[in-house]
Amino acid sequence: MGFGLIRVINKKMEFLQLNELQLSKYDNHYQKLKIIFERTIELIETHNPDEIAIEAPFFGKNVQSMLKLGRAQGVAMAAGLSRDIPITEYEPKKIKMAITGNGNASKEQVAKMLQQLLGLKELPKNLDSTDGLAAAVCHFFNSGKIVAGKSYSGWDAFVKQNEERVKK
Repeated sequence: MGFGLIRVINKKMEFLQLNELQLSKYDNHYQKLKIIFERTIELIETHNPDEIAIEAPFFGKNVQSMLKLGRAQGVAMAAGLSRDIPITEYEPKKIKMAITGNGNASKEQVAKMLQQLLGLKELPKNLDSTDGLAAAVCHFFNSGKIVAGKSYSGWDAFVKQNEERVKK
């Protein structure tokens, strides 16, 4: 499970952290859920976020995988709700659209655009953590916040006002 943290200072987005929980070493699904809850609470207590953005559940072919993913998302949401933090869910396609302008973008394309937008020196090998960061950046763009003194209504507006920053 990946997560990413940004901070907004003077209406500008700033990268804080990007990481993932290594859960594969645990066989017990309930133990994994407990770790997700505890780590989410730890992140909340460390960073005191005002809001949480999460990728909404998506439909897949494997029902068992979807069930496990839904439980994991629910546990992370419960951690935020237990601290009265508002939560917003975004569909995967909406996150990809907000970051790359293409709702069908690959994980690699999303990661590369995040690297450009946030000035990340390098990307992690496993891109689950960039998925979490992408949800945070999507929320920033969709909240009507302002970047570098400019207001953006969406990705198209950002690109039009920042053509020099976007590689073609």
